[in-house]
Amino acid sequence: MPEASPRGTYLVIAGALRTEIEAGEGIDSLPSEADLMRSHGVGRNTIRRALKVLEADGVVESAPGIGWRVARGGDRRSLAERMTDVIAEDSLSVGDKYPSEAKLCERFSASRTAVRRVLAQMEGNGLLATVHGKGRTVRALPTPTVRP
Repeated sequence: MPEASPRGTYLVIAGALRTEIEAGEGIDSLPSEADLMRSHGVGRNTIRRALKVLEADGVVESAPGIGWRVARGGDRRSLAERMTDVIAEDSLSVGDKYPSEAKLCERFSASRTAVRRVLAQMEGNGLLATVHGKGRTVRALPTPTVRP
């Protein structure tokens, strides 16, 4: 990468990897981190940040002893979409208790860091409210989205 991106180099790399994965048929695993570093001309931390973005979106998953592989689950929605949809799926209303971080990690097989990032996003969007010591409650219902 000859010059820095205003979006963040890791986001540009994440977008490029996402495009490659979506376009490539039969791709099961990604190249090693070292190969990705060489091909994109960046450091290991930049590659890892890009992979974490894709992991949070459910595009790739870490496979111990193998590296990173393409996630082939039935649900291709991002973690943010799936966590927002919990409100409708669990028939939650304004004021109802939202599931705990631990339950969300288990439900979506996601890291606590990824779950916390989405929860912060949901709070910032006004969907959830946090009362320290009491957990999170639904503050507003999400607007329905049309998916292709």
